[in-house]
Amino acid sequence: MAQSSGSMNTVFTADHAGKRKTDPSRNPPADPLIVILGQTATGKTEVAIALAERIGGEIISADSMQVYRGLDIGTAKPDSAARSRVPFHLLDIVDPDVPFNASHWKAHAETAIREIKERGRRPIVCGGTGMYIKALLEGWTLAGIPADASVRARLQNEMERYGANALHSQLKLVDPTTAERLHPNDAVRISRALEVFQVTGRTIAEFQQDDRDSRNPIASVELGLTMPRTELYERVDRRVDVMLAQGLELEVRGLLAGGCSPDLPPMKSLGYREMSAYILSEQRQDKGSMTYANTVDLIKQNTRRFAKRQQTWFGADPNIRWFDVSGKSAVQIADILLSFVLPGISPDTPCADEPVTSSNTSEQQ
Repeated sequence: MAQSSGSMNTVFTADHAGKRKTDPSRNPPADPLIVILGQTATGKTEVAIALAERIGGEIISADSMQVYRGLDIGTAKPDSAARSRVPFHLLDIVDPDVPFNASHWKAHAETAIREIKERGRRPIVCGGTGMYIKALLEGWTLAGIPADASVRARLQNEMERYGANALHSQLKLVDPTTAERLHPNDAVRISRALEVFQVTGRTIAEFQQDDRDSRNPIASVELGLTMPRTELYERVDRRVDVMLAQGLELEVRGLLAGGCSPDLPPMKSLGYREMSAYILSEQRQDKGSMTYANTVDLIKQNTRRFAKRQQTWFGADPNIRWFDVSGKSAVQIADILLSFVLPGISPDTPCADEPVTSSNTSEQQ
């Protein structure tokens, strides 16, 4: 973080091309929802904990995979020590075989925000799932888009038989707006867009426009953590090594043995997809198809690619204030964010409220 001149509300940022630029002074709205976001491995959770301890906050996880029970190591879910420091919400709220999407998360997040405020404390949204954060802050209604399991199953079969590119070509014919927006390999969203059109005769873009017309955005301040790409990728690689040392392979073996299909969405997430493929190839005695070393390399490579996609997503949001966190501890970063979000509070100001003793009380299903 480059030093600012004058007011702490003048923020020097790092854009996603690695260039430095000055962001004009923008005061946050009164009593905003605090959001800490950024690419994977930038230390968001540690910073959120440090900030929450300073302002009497509670953390709402904005990670699409941390909602699942049993997926702990590969999702970098906060451990018991972290949860003992501040309350966390939206962790471990559904089983891996339960459908869960942005609409579900937004509903849970809104409930958590309301209950945290009722306790006189400050909610802090923290995570890297950009669509979930956007849905919450922009007030997406996320309602009224029909689904049909039989159509979805048929499209899944076509996807497996012909590939995502073939279905992307189909989508161009019926919904060119959405097709242009989606990558030809984005199998999940291509299939969903085709499903909506085949069920309703309307494009998903039309439903999304209806949603935009009825949105009710909320006041927020988005604080993005960033660092040079080389440093980030080194952190990604170290993080994967730590996950493996903590027992990622055993965690995935346990999930598979417990009946979790490798085709479930959470089992297709980073780390779980690659490790599942390795374990299943081993069980089939398909020697040579997947080695442990290749699996580790693939997890690291795919995580770096994921970080690059996050960079693209967040980089398109002009509302994010970016902070270069290179060479700074979580406490130092939290103090910088504190002086920006709540300029009237110093890092030494004690919090009046004690944390509640347990979290996730309102989100359990």
